Amino acid sequence: MMTSRLIAVTLLGMRLAAIDVGSNSVHMIIADATREGQIEVVDRVKEMVRLGRKSFTTGKLTDESMELAVRALVNFRKLARVRRVDRIRAVATSAVREARNRAPFIRRIRRETGIAVQVISGAEEARLIFVAARHALGLDGGPHLLVDVGGGSLELVLVRDGTPVWMHSLKLGAARMSEKFLTQDPPTHAQLRRLEKHLENEAGDLLRSARKADVARAIGTSGTINTIVAMARSGRGEELGRLHGASASAAEVSAIARDLVTANSALRADLPGIDTKRIDLMPAAGTIVNFVMRRSGAPELVACTWALREGLILSQLRTAFGHTAADARRRSVAALANRFSGFNPHGKKVAALALKLFDATAPVLGLGRESRELLEYAALLHDIGHAIDHDRHNRHSYYLIKNAELFGFEPDEIEIVAQAARGHRKQAPKLDSPELSLLSAGKRRLVRAFAAILRVADALDRSHFGVVKDIGIRYSPGRLIIEVNSNKEKADLELWTCERRTDLLSRLLDRRVMLAG
Repeated sequence: MMTSRLIAVTLLGMRLAAIDVGSNSVHMIIADATREGQIEVVDRVKEMVRLGRKSFTTGKLTDESMELAVRALVNFRKLARVRRVDRIRAVATSAVREARNRAPFIRRIRRETGIAVQVISGAEEARLIFVAARHALGLDGGPHLLVDVGGGSLELVLVRDGTPVWMHSLKLGAARMSEKFLTQDPPTHAQLRRLEKHLENEAGDLLRSARKADVARAIGTSGTINTIVAMARSGRGEELGRLHGASASAAEVSAIARDLVTANSALRADLPGIDTKRIDLMPAAGTIVNFVMRRSGAPELVACTWALREGLILSQLRTAFGHTAADARRRSVAALANRFSGFNPHGKKVAALALKLFDATAPVLGLGRESRELLEYAALLHDIGHAIDHDRHNRHSYYLIKNAELFGFEPDEIEIVAQAARGHRKQAPKLDSPELSLLSAGKRRLVRAFAAILRVADALDRSHFGVVKDIGIRYSPGRLIIEVNSNKEKADLELWTCERRTDLLSRLLDRRVMLAG
């Protein structure tokens, strides 16, 4: 007889865990996944164990690092039980992959923790990183260069329109390069020259092929790269906040790399934004990332907080439910709406009405067809701020959208959705407001157009009872007429509210917006 827990898992989804036994750290992520492909991370844990310390030069994992790793995995297993995890997948990468004593280490983990660790190839590591980054950022257009600087290996993936052009895993990780080349603190000029020469020999041709493809940007998916982006933001005086989607210019990366190799460990600890647990690896990491940026010609480096572990979650999702996690955008929006608005009938009704208005006004407003999807997402999420406060719910909606883990979006797209949701009531967003200043002029106008449409669509469901069943839109000289169909139900409240919300849309259309019901 099935237990209630198993029945719930079968019908609704499951709680999955992914463990990455890496060259520097052992990580675990725990996430809830549904049959529809929605993923919500519920816990993350990391222990720095340094399995790669000395192993890349000796060929063996040290007793100390193996002990630390096993101890960490024992605790991870306990956390997985407390969190009622249904499935765990654990993998080991470069340090374990190359160690002569890996077999007894894997057996010990199984014996003492019950966790079966699979040693994966560099190619599989690159593939899983790509799967995670595509889910998190979409990777349309491009080409984009995925860069993951681990302890033992460097993964590079060239992606165009969401599809990998090539994938490579190179033995150029930060711990490996530190042990082999940068043995002094700070490293000498001679050591840095030897490292640069080695990077050129191993990766130069590959990166020049990326330059020839005219790479639009580099996307970093590892902790060391996230540290570099965090340092760039600190250098600009920005609050760190949510790192996913944040960026650093190639010039900023170059300056940070220079600071990392000229300071000793004590001085590096004082550099703004640095992760003090990575101080000894950052000179090599900075040199590697700067080399990748220079040789590939990528103008900026974007942080992606999803990587190997999240790729493992996505692979388990496919195995468990028999489908891929495609359309991450729609699923993550649905998950966010569900978290704060439940079934969200009002959001769905406003979205349907907003799309009708979009289709009728887009040619006059100059809105591209590709932007229609963003308006729909703004409509679905415009009221989630009610979960925090009613009177200023539009501002809270903005905050929740900006700080949620919405996957498959570019940072500017998230800003557009959040700003449109914020502008659906009271004052419309001003083109010169500080919140909009980082967007291009065209995207600022898009926000105002979306806000104008949302103000009308929201008003047409003022009671939240779905009184307005449908609308028709037609033009007459100097006017846009919205014909309201309520199937003989009284829509007085909706009409009254809507008449007070058409001002912005009228200005943008340069014609009077009128209602007929």
